[in-house]
Amino acid sequence: MVLIEVLGYVGALLIGLVLGLIGGGGSILTVPILVYALTLNPVLATAYSLFVVGATSLVGAIKNIMKGMVDFKTAIIFAIPAFIAVYLTRAYLIPAIPEELFYVGDFMVTKNLAIMLFFAIIMLLASISMIWSKRKETDENTIVTYNYPLIIIEGVVVGVITGIVGAGGGFLIIPALVLLAKLPMKKAVATSLFIIAIKSLIGFLGDVQNLDIDWKFLLSFTAISILGIFIGMWLNKFIDGKKLKKVFGWFVLVMGVYIIYKELAM
Repeated sequence: MVLIEVLGYVGALLIGLVLGLIGGGGSILTVPILVYALTLNPVLATAYSLFVVGATSLVGAIKNIMKGMVDFKTAIIFAIPAFIAVYLTRAYLIPAIPEELFYVGDFMVTKNLAIMLFFAIIMLLASISMIWSKRKETDENTIVTYNYPLIIIEGVVVGVITGIVGAGGGFLIIPALVLLAKLPMKKAVATSLFIIAIKSLIGFLGDVQNLDIDWKFLLSFTAISILGIFIGMWLNKFIDGKKLKKVFGWFVLVMGVYIIYKELAM
């Protein structure tokens, strides 16, 4: 049991390490680590994940702000509907879902099972995005344009998904910023991290009123993850993060399949 807990904290370091190395994706590991290594309830795990993801993303966002890479106007347009959606999802939608949903034959589909299966599907989509990414760099001087209705709709959708699974959703946000706001890729990645930080931390506030938070554990887990980010940023000087992204994508794909198998086989 102690070994599993140690592996859980090593996982926290890995979350930050991946974020520091490839600039995203690491947060998708947070919920599986909290659920399977540290045996937390999926609802509590997704809540803790929002805090961990928000805090670690904030570290990267501050670094990007100092470099002048964050497009604040785009971030605000996208973030407002996103953080409203994620807050309402955590504060009202998740608590309203009954513990027992429905039967498939003799098999009971519970709230926890549904959350983990939905999370696994998001992992599979994220892995495909990392493995088969065909994004092209956009000219840095491209004029930023806004498709306001679609940006708002995308913000709401990403907010609800983030609220349910507790992951950042960068694989959804970045393409939206490139396609709907015409942001250059580097600015889209930087702005995405800022949006993830805001909506994740505000979404977590929706849980504070409903859940009993173990702050000592949560802050220590988050601190280890942030340490991992700094190590990842340092390693980035010697390792090409882009090459690692596809390898990590395959790892996430395997993890997603494993979660589906584990949950349905229980």
